[in-house]
Amino acid sequence: MSLHLAIDAHPTLEIAAFVTRFPWSLGESPSLEGLRANFVPGASVPLSTDDEVKKVVRDLLRHGGFKPTGRSKPASEYLLKAREKGWLAPDQGINAAVDACNVASLHSGLPISVLDLDKLQGELRVAICPVDTRYIFNPSGQEIDIGGLVSLHDAEGPCGGPVKDSQRTKTHDGTVATLSVLWGTRELPGRTSATVDWYVDLLKALGADIEPVVLSPTAPADHHG
Repeated sequence: MSLHLAIDAHPTLEIAAFVTRFPWSLGESPSLEGLRANFVPGASVPLSTDDEVKKVVRDLLRHGGFKPTGRSKPASEYLLKAREKGWLAPDQGINAAVDACNVASLHSGLPISVLDLDKLQGELRVAICPVDTRYIFNPSGQEIDIGGLVSLHDAEGPCGGPVKDSQRTKTHDGTVATLSVLWGTRELPGRTSATVDWYVDLLKALGADIEPVVLSPTAPADHHG
């Protein structure tokens, strides 16, 4: 049975999503040097980002009142800084799921969420968060204010988004299946689909299986935020 994702109306958001099932737990994955070689500046990859992509992605996140600057900048911008600092390199990464996500996000310029499928609860929905919405985003317990930001919600509340994903639903060594959500924009025609195609190829090269997610608009009467 396919996973379903309801999406609230949004003027420019272009969501893409899919489920990945790995043949091993992430803590037991094979060598990832080939995948992580794509972190190197100048790597031969099918996509590249620039200042125009950065601007349009920030504009996407501003709808709803969120300010995507400073520590709240899009995740794809954070990855550029992470590479500069050596946190992303052929010998430096996190796990197969996150590394593949980061490669695709880094070069496409699109934020991407990757969450442990088994940690998600109930029905899933993409919607703007109310003012003062917060969640913990790292193991040390730090919180981020995501009020006004378009985010993924499950039955327990917001759990992922284009800035930082919730610690509650992040991957871990025992993860065997993930949900990827690409936060694309219709203002960059073709970029979301091209990113999905490449991202899926990266995962299939690791031996993972990909399953589609059914996207459906939220009924107007149910709209909130």
